[in-house]
Amino acid sequence: MTYFISDTHFNHLNIIKYCNRPFKDAEEMNRIIINNWNKVVKNNDEIYHLGDLALGRKDYFYNIANKLNGIKYLVRGNHDNWSVSTYEEFGFIVLKNAPIKLEKYKLLLSHTPVADKQIPNEYINLHGHIHNKNLYECVEKYGPTEYSFEKHINISCDVIDFTPISIEKLKN
Repeated sequence: MTYFISDTHFNHLNIIKYCNRPFKDAEEMNRIIINNWNKVVKNNDEIYHLGDLALGRKDYFYNIANKLNGIKYLVRGNHDNWSVSTYEEFGFIVLKNAPIKLEKYKLLLSHTPVADKQIPNEYINLHGHIHNKNLYECVEKYGPTEYSFEKHINISCDVIDFTPISIEKLKN
């Protein structure tokens, strides 16, 4: 099975306030996202994390990363500032040169939304970055002349109940 998630922001206390997440603190947020992740993702499943994985100290995240099931891929986001080798130590395969084409699913994976004209025909841009907003509400102003709802799916954890979403659910 193949799963997707973005913007977990493990260990990031301020994201709770910024995105109105329903957690009392970062520890509760981490625990719930880990539990939700492992309820659906099994060890042999593939999971694509589309950026903004974790903030804070590496040693704090190392303990979290070791608890996460699956064959883990990372498309780095604007807050993923550790080295590639650090993410690899955490058990992630870092996919470079985003956006990434997943041809078998006709998906274009990126952290930030990709303009419609850069999305191949018949593909959908799976992205994060905008958290609990829609394309047109963002500070970056992803306007309707360049970005259409039909060509984009936001999989920020804020809009998928803090649980990785399967390819089957995306295709329905």
